[in-house]
Amino acid sequence: MNKSLPPQTPPQPVTLGQAFWYWLKLGFISFGGPAGQISIMHQDLVEQKRWISEKRFLHALNYCMLLPGPEAQQLATYIGWLMHRTWGGVIAGLLFILAGGRLVESTHGNLKFTAPLSVITAAACGPDGFVYQVLAGLARNFFCSIEQI
Repeated sequence: MNKSLPPQTPPQPVTLGQAFWYWLKLGFISFGGPAGQISIMHQDLVEQKRWISEKRFLHALNYCMLLPGPEAQQLATYIGWLMHRTWGGVIAGLLFILAGGRLVESTHGNLKFTAPLSVITAAACGPDGFVYQVLAGLARNFFCSIEQI
């Protein structure tokens, strides 16, 4: 079922709650890698929900392609920032990483190998999972060192 709005209907303002649930859903969709995620964002945000115009989306995508790093992550963060400024960018950026990273982390307990392999597994699953895995390891080391003091 296509939930696209007719072209003449102006889109409703997007609440921070609606954006939160969208970025959470997108974070769990890691199919297709960055190209697939960008395509999904375009289809959802421009064509169906009409939260952002085609011109603005393409401008943001071009800008993110010039920057070093993961462009799908940067695009999600930038669009979140465009819609809700600082909190929108923070929420979009974190949910884009943490939701997919959580999927990678959930496989860690099922593996019978050492911890470094989970980092290699996360790297193989993409930059989102890798960044999450590195941050999770740093947090574990930080809190373990506090307990030893």
